[in-house]
Amino acid sequence: MQISDTVRSFIGIASACLGAFVFHQIGFPVAPLTGSALAVSISSLLGARVPLPLPVRNLILCLLGINIGTAVTPEMLRSAINWPLSIAVLAVALVFAMSVSQITLSRWFGYDRRTATLAAAPGHLSYVLSIAADARLDVPMVAISQSIRVLFLTLCVPALVAGLFGATGRTILPATLMPVLPMALLVGAAVVAGLVLNRLRLPAAFLLAGMVVSIFGHATDVTPGRLPDFIVAGSLMGMGALIGSRFVGVQWAELRRAVVAGLWITCVNIAVTLLAVAVVAFGLGVSWPQGIVAFAPGGVEAMAAIGIALGMDPAFVAAHHLARLLLLTVLVPFMTRQTSGPTS
Repeated sequence: MQISDTVRSFIGIASACLGAFVFHQIGFPVAPLTGSALAVSISSLLGARVPLPLPVRNLILCLLGINIGTAVTPEMLRSAINWPLSIAVLAVALVFAMSVSQITLSRWFGYDRRTATLAAAPGHLSYVLSIAADARLDVPMVAISQSIRVLFLTLCVPALVAGLFGATGRTILPATLMPVLPMALLVGAAVVAGLVLNRLRLPAAFLLAGMVVSIFGHATDVTPGRLPDFIVAGSLMGMGALIGSRFVGVQWAELRRAVVAGLWITCVNIAVTLLAVAVVAFGLGVSWPQGIVAFAPGGVEAMAAIGIALGMDPAFVAAHHLARLLLLTVLVPFMTRQTSGPTS
């Protein structure tokens, strides 16, 4: 019997709610995000769909940005004087991880060089896929490899940081709730700012807009307080559904072919990330948990949300992930042109 799109959508949405509930019950960190991401990934592979129209997706990203901005304090911003040094370490780690991943994907997994370069890019998925499509490369292999990295890091980073360091986000957000009218004004301003930044082609435009507007609103005391918990949980579940929905339409044959390569890329990036975090931890005094969350090459929206939930400096975490996207904007086309020859 043919399953209608409505039923598939309902199954996908129900799986997101169930995954979040189960992960909350077992005490898994950032349960609304991690639980829904895993559950929707599984349901997507089984044929379900979670349709999130573009306006809904943009609203989710604005809300996540606003939530990050509510936790930013003047003391955090004053510490930005040290960020260029840690961002420089991040840049070196990024180039090294991409180079190792590109070479090994080409030599060991049979990827052609340009496809290997794009599959190795640790982030900026929509940008990378547009380059792959324009160049008529193996888009499904790039998409699956990248999606496995994002899903794996979304699940593992909270568990790793919380398990090893006992991080908690209970005290990082304001204690009082934001009044309804200021909250509505803040969301509206974030959406408008996101549309402007998106027209300017800035990466993570709606997340960045939510952060900037929220920081300004709290600095001027126009929008004091934090978002209600149910709105934050809903936006995290929406982010998890976005991550999981990347597996919609993936054939099992494609998945089997790409899953090992995707896990290899993830392992390379984890190893390089830990080395880079060791450098900033011992050289700049950055705490290990904060360094891991800031340097982990997962989705910027997911990692920033994880940083909030685990009690990290949200400005530091978001700045490093946005820097990674900006670096990839330049690095990916350059490395793709440099690897335009035949497969070795």
